[in-house]
Amino acid sequence: MRIYNTLTRQKEELKTIVPNEVKMYACGPTVYNYIHIGNARPICVFDTLRNYFEYRGYKVSFVQNFTDVDDKIIKKANEEGVSSTDVSERYIREYEKDAKGLNVKPATVHPKVTENMDIIIDIVKTLVEKGFAYESNGDIYFRASKYDEYGKLSHMPLEDLEAGARIDVSEQKESPMDFALWKTAKPGEPHWDSPWGKGRPGWHIECSAMAKTFLGETIDIHCGGQDLIFPHHENEIAQSECATGKIFANYWMHNGYINVDNRKMSKSLNNFFTTRDVAQKFGYEPIRFMMLQAHYRSPINYSLEVIEQCKSALERLYNCRETLDRVLNEAQDGEISSEQKQAVNKRRQQFIEAMDDDLNTADAIAAIFELVRDINSELNNKNINKGYIIYSSQLFDELTGVLGLLYQREKEQIPQDVLDLAEQRKQARKEKDFERADQIRNQISELGFVVEETRQGVKISKKKD
Repeated sequence: MRIYNTLTRQKEELKTIVPNEVKMYACGPTVYNYIHIGNARPICVFDTLRNYFEYRGYKVSFVQNFTDVDDKIIKKANEEGVSSTDVSERYIREYEKDAKGLNVKPATVHPKVTENMDIIIDIVKTLVEKGFAYESNGDIYFRASKYDEYGKLSHMPLEDLEAGARIDVSEQKESPMDFALWKTAKPGEPHWDSPWGKGRPGWHIECSAMAKTFLGETIDIHCGGQDLIFPHHENEIAQSECATGKIFANYWMHNGYINVDNRKMSKSLNNFFTTRDVAQKFGYEPIRFMMLQAHYRSPINYSLEVIEQCKSALERLYNCRETLDRVLNEAQDGEISSEQKQAVNKRRQQFIEAMDDDLNTADAIAAIFELVRDINSELNNKNINKGYIIYSSQLFDELTGVLGLLYQREKEQIPQDVLDLAEQRKQARKEKDFERADQIRNQISELGFVVEETRQGVKISKKKD
């Protein structure tokens, strides 16, 4: 598999530290509110990456943190008159509801900042002892100029980053590019004891500590949104590599932005949508499909038209899969031919080639729709056999499963009396007794079901409200 490495700005062959194992870290949400649709993109994309690794036989250790202490959490807690823990735990639960709705599997570990304070303090102490960090009035800052490779992820030299930085120059800092590793606690804030007094960690040090704790000093892949490249991921690299003396992550993967109606999503433009908002109107699965229908590094435009197109595309997939189930019982016994098997396997290979090319889910979805076209073409053949239906169904489930799609498929249970009536109607039509066939159709309708003829046989479904 080849992936685009933000660090080198080129596609590279994936070579993991341990053969057939992948250690992945993804920056998780700061839990002070519902996740927005921009947050949903990395969650869906990197869940799919994990699925694909497992599909190809890798053992995956996937860590995604929860930032459960932060200025925004503290502000929310103060506004509501509750503790920071109350706020963070509430929104962790809400995140879990959204993740489940999006068919995102829980990470191997979901560490919380508040549960890893000892390792955070240990890393800060190491950086101070090595001269990479310094104390100023109880705060601890990382000395960016001390790290020669600072800027290697964002591909900017330190002087350019400093010239363009929108960072307040604090009298406490030696340089505007220095960043906080530890902050002195303000009155009423949650805090922990440290060698520098009571305080709490800076944002960047959290991920370095949790990646090291749960994955080791060097990891295979670090992922996140494009907005995290600088300063968050740049700072993670600096503090981690200065503390350990080792490469922090071998590959960096970043997904593109989401615009809303071709404009940047923001509350000020009144075009800010939570994942929950969109899901309540359109369902969760169209959101996941939208995140995968474009290459993960490309920008995505969210609009009503786009989400409706995603719903329609999913409906095509569901219809194909339901048709395969329906025609199985009516198909002739027999084995799939070698030509048919070759044609089906061609779509599997097409899918794998797309996913191996920097997780190209757009082309992978195209391969699935070409499989749908092939299936529909074969099912128009009245002599289709069960071997083909079973084999193509298995591949269909295999490929959609890797992408985490069609997870809401429920086999509709048709009552036996409805099935009996449908069989009587079929016989009446065979005998050209169309009046009797229409009467039976009405009986079936009164029982709450619809019967219709398709090119692939009779379809029975529950009436929609």
